[in-house]
Amino acid sequence: MSNKNKKQSETVPAKEEEVVQINKWDGTAVKHALDDSVKNALMEHSNMKEHFAIIDGRLFICAMAVAIALVALGYDYQYSFPASKPVLIVCVLCYFFLMGVLTVYTTYVEKGIFVVGNQKDASGAVKRWQASSDMKKYDDKYELTVQLKDSRGIREATVTKSVANFIDVNGLVLDDLVASEVNRIVNSLNADRKDK
Repeated sequence: MSNKNKKQSETVPAKEEEVVQINKWDGTAVKHALDDSVKNALMEHSNMKEHFAIIDGRLFICAMAVAIALVALGYDYQYSFPASKPVLIVCVLCYFFLMGVLTVYTTYVEKGIFVVGNQKDASGAVKRWQASSDMKKYDDKYELTVQLKDSRGIREATVTKSVANFIDVNGLVLDDLVASEVNRIVNSLNADRKDK
C-alpha cells in the first residue's frame, strides 16, 4: 500500500454505527431511546427533511420567559429592591403567565410529537409526516402514532407493542426492528393514499 493511500485511509474514519444501550427498567429512558430510533428511521426515507416549527414554538416561549427574567434581574441590579418592586411584580406575573402558556402549548400543540418531517414526492407535492408516542409509567407497551398530511387529507396509523420487541435483554435498542416497523407503517399510509 502506498503512503498516499495509507494516509487517506487514516484520515477518513470508517462510519461506525452507534449502539444505544439503556437501562431497560427505566421507562423514560426506554421511551426516549425508542423515539430517537423511530426518528432516525423516518428521516432515512428519500427526500425527507426535518421540520422544526413545533420545537421552535416551544423555544420562542422559553426565550421570552428568559428575557423577562433578565429584564427583572437587570432592573433590580440597576435600582435596588424597594425601587424595583413594581417592575419585579410585573415580570414575575409575566413569567408565570408564560409558563402557563408553555404548559398549554406542550399539552395541546406538541401532544407527544417528537419528529415532524416534510417529504417531496416525484410530482413536487409535499407530504408532512409526524410521529408521536406514549408509554405509561410502569408499563411495557410503547404506543407509536405516525400521521401523514398531504393534499388528500390526514391519515394516521397507531401501533402498540411491547418494548421487548425492540430492545434485547441487555438493553440494546434493535434499530433494524424499529426501522422495519416504521417502514411498514409508512408503506401502509402511502398505500392508503393510492387506494383513494
